[in-house]
Amino acid sequence: MHLHVTSQTTISGVGERRFTLDGITGALWTPAGTDADTATPRPLVLLGHGGGQHSHAPGVLARAQRYVTHCGFVAAAIDAPGHGDRPRTAADEQFFADLQRRMAAGEPVGDLLAEDNATRAHQAVPEWQATLDALETLGCVAPGGPVGYWGVSLGTMIGIPLVAAEQRITAAVFGLVGARHLTDDAARITVPVQFLLQWDDELVPREAGLALFDAFASTEKTLHANTGRHMDLPRFEVASAELFFTRHLTTGDPVTR
Repeated sequence: MHLHVTSQTTISGVGERRFTLDGITGALWTPAGTDADTATPRPLVLLGHGGGQHSHAPGVLARAQRYVTHCGFVAAAIDAPGHGDRPRTAADEQFFADLQRRMAAGEPVGDLLAEDNATRAHQAVPEWQATLDALETLGCVAPGGPVGYWGVSLGTMIGIPLVAAEQRITAAVFGLVGARHLTDDAARITVPVQFLLQWDDELVPREAGLALFDAFASTEKTLHANTGRHMDLPRFEVASAELFFTRHLTTGDPVTR
């Protein structure tokens, strides 16, 4: 499959290329002025967005810019099925309607989210792998890695089966999830993992998040537990993830490039 660039812009010294790949929509971020086809290969970080968000959501864009400017990486994100620039199916519309209704009524939504996200992950994992294949044909991404993955909430629901299946990914940041169906895939993951847990998460029971963390087979896995609800992830975790990826994707300290 051929990666087709649909637009190119420069934001705060970072080049952004929006692309499509056989119906998959996403973005690639590189240092401004870099020719993606002929540039020197750099470590790549894949960014998985949260539920209801998309590949160019403010939080994804902010992380991508920091990975490029602070760490010397390139970064990429794609829209999950039914998100961003991708069409919604009737099943998507029904899910979002049911989710909003339950949340408005104060009803639990964990099982609904887990079932829906598992369905999206089944489709998204091969899409991420196809995207990684296409990115490796560009000069700015080293074939075979190193590759990192960052994604919480829906980004973890997709990311855990992706990292379990994809040997090119050598370090991952997950979190804000505790679904039982992920434990088998988590047990197949041996790369370094940083796991984020919100102690007062209204969507993910604390015990479920701790059980999922325990399931990872990684010899290096670190739990970052912070007070607050699902959306209250502290800003300082951004810098923590940068240090984590720098340690595992490079041999030096973060630098501005």
